Amino acid sequence: MTITPMRLFSRIESLLLMTGIFLVLFISCTDQRFFEESVKIDDGQWSSDNILTFSTVITDTVSRYDFYLDVRNDISYPYSNLYLFLKTIFPNGQVTRDTIECMLAGYDGKWLGSGAGSVRFNRFLFQQGMPFRLSGTYQFELEQAMRVEELKGIRDIGIRIDKIH
Repeated sequence: MTITPMRLFSRIESLLLMTGIFLVLFISCTDQRFFEESVKIDDGQWSSDNILTFSTVITDTVSRYDFYLDVRNDISYPYSNLYLFLKTIFPNGQVTRDTIECMLAGYDGKWLGSGAGSVRFNRFLFQQGMPFRLSGTYQFELEQAMRVEELKGIRDIGIRIDKIH
């Protein structure tokens, strides 16, 4: 099969168009991630006394941030939601405590989030456009609040903080 000049031009045009689209998407999707950490839950059983601790240093007190909670569960998880206690310890020692509900399954019982097979991943926006008013080390403690000693089916819990530009 011979490639005519017109067919070659068509292939070059297509390649240039695809490269242009890729560059636009790549440049427009800059990563805003400031902090991200996840903790694996041993054997997928989160004990009520297993408090997960995350810490990060904040120096920019002018910018705003989006704060996310990441949950990876498997289909052995016996509930449609997950309650968490989030304790935040500020650089000045002040402490706040929040109770958070994460919906892992819909009202119809179907698992929410992404994933294939028996494992699902959900990212929950906890606070949007949040400022960190003090510079220094922030500590976040996550605790399962489901009123059971051993919570089965939770594989990983994480925190992600994106800086808004």
